[in-house]
Amino acid sequence: MIDNIDRSILRYLQSNGRMTATALAAKVGLTVAPCHRRLRDLEAAGIIRGYRADIDPAAVGLGFEAIVFVTLRQVDRSTMEIFENRVADNPNIVEAQRLFGSPDYLLKVISEDLPSYQRFYDSELTSLPGVERLTSTLVMKNLKANAGPPV
Repeated sequence: MIDNIDRSILRYLQSNGRMTATALAAKVGLTVAPCHRRLRDLEAAGIIRGYRADIDPAAVGLGFEAIVFVTLRQVDRSTMEIFENRVADNPNIVEAQRLFGSPDYLLKVISEDLPSYQRFYDSELTSLPGVERLTSTLVMKNLKANAGPPV
């Protein structure tokens, strides 16, 4: 169970994951040692899953985004496992969710531009195991990304 101080630590880290323990302690009103201990406890409990750089895809030449809805022909354990492993291993699929109802999955795909997305669609998405139907929606503008949960 996390308390208000833990929540405050999480809020600050979501906005700046590189904040030093000293700066974090000052923000949440603790000394460094107890703040660092709470931070280690949040990491050990799996509440903080890791730290990473938030990279702007467009700045590295991947400014095209598509949302792809996937319906499988059959939804059995073997098909889903193979499908999910292939999706997890594909670096152009940057988000993936299994859904209740129809469609079965939602994928977020990034690429350089429309022609490169079309090549990716034709070669990669259509070859995913068990796929019956793919429906793409092109992202016009990304309003909010990687916000993290409200803590």
